[in-house]
Amino acid sequence: MTAEVTQILTRVQVEQKIRRIAFEIYENNFEQSEVILAGVSGEGHVLAQRLADVLQQIAPLAVRVMKIMLDKTTRQQPAIHLDAEDAVFTDRSVIVVDDVLNSGRTLAFALQPFLNVPLTSLKVAVIVDRDHKRYPVAADYIGYKLSTTLTEHVQVVLSDEERIGVYMR
Repeated sequence: MTAEVTQILTRVQVEQKIRRIAFEIYENNFEQSEVILAGVSGEGHVLAQRLADVLQQIAPLAVRVMKIMLDKTTRQQPAIHLDAEDAVFTDRSVIVVDDVLNSGRTLAFALQPFLNVPLTSLKVAVIVDRDHKRYPVAADYIGYKLSTTLTEHVQVVLSDEERIGVYMR
């Protein structure tokens, strides 16, 4: 038996959410010369790239996109890898970006590399917040807050141009 898939957000709605988040990021960082968007590998990194595109259109900020490489499926992370050196982040505003905030586990791991670096600020941005947190992680920039059951699966599609949207099954 296949679970029914329901589209929660269309392409247009996702693009509106991304644009709104970009404006919020700019409003909170207008005094900065540079903002670093560190996207969690997969759709989180794609979201970071899309946010950077919008930020570069609306703000005079320099925007750098980094990738946080981790395995979302494993319960323990042996090491979290960034595609940049720690010095790049020093005295910068960093926003960790992921597609969905569910339990907070992935984002808790994703924040770890930044804890020993002196930053201007460290924030979190997600397109969907499901609000089933087991870890003390909250998003500062949220595209859409969605109440779901624990058995429902939310999928954000940004990398497939034909299917951009948010889906639930």
